[in-house]
Amino acid sequence: MKHAARFALILALFTLHSSLFATSQLLTNLRAGKKQTVVTFGTSLTKGNRWFAPLQEILDREFPGQVTHFNGAGSGRNSAWGLQVLETNVLAHKPDCVFIEFAINDCVPRMKISADQSRQNMTTMIDRIRQALPDCEIILQITNPVVGKPKGDKSERVDQPAYEQIYRDLAKERGLLLIDNAPSWQKLLAEKGEAGFLKLVPDGVHPNNDGWRQIVLPNILKTLGINAEFGMRISE
Repeated sequence: MKHAARFALILALFTLHSSLFATSQLLTNLRAGKKQTVVTFGTSLTKGNRWFAPLQEILDREFPGQVTHFNGAGSGRNSAWGLQVLETNVLAHKPDCVFIEFAINDCVPRMKISADQSRQNMTTMIDRIRQALPDCEIILQITNPVVGKPKGDKSERVDQPAYEQIYRDLAKERGLLLIDNAPSWQKLLAEKGEAGFLKLVPDGVHPNNDGWRQIVLPNILKTLGINAEFGMRISE
């Protein structure tokens, strides 16, 4: 029993170490000199290309000529739309890596997507990608909370944390990387209040360049396993 217990402890520590220092398949392939096609897929927060642009700048500098990017996102879109256009906006590009975020719009009441439907849409999306492209890395992303949109506002969000939790659960269940920006934004709200939050997210929904670079990009770099010092050399 002692040997079995010791082995179990070693295995648990190894698993914890691996999870803390996980490296994305994308980064591993780039380091191996492989060219990579990346698709970003989601809402207006992705459509604007404002978080991927600085990331690509880093990747292009560190791995010149290796990354081709297609933006398949749509402003005001949700996971139901994502399923409808998955073939043309994602699969047709045969990506090696796809980033997906729809939670921030699935919880808009006028979208009429329940949390159960959101989870089913995401599950189907993951299954279809894995069936068509078994080697494609799927990275889920949780964006920022929405502030200053009262009940009845067209941008109102209801129970956003529950929709975000779907991504955490699916990432754990399906063995996917998760870029979870919510804790960093919640920390900002706790420390600086809505006034501080709105300096980085002026309309309460869409981060500005400072928001992307100060809050989101560091989380992306950390999750992908890219040395944080790369981010210090982004051109202003």
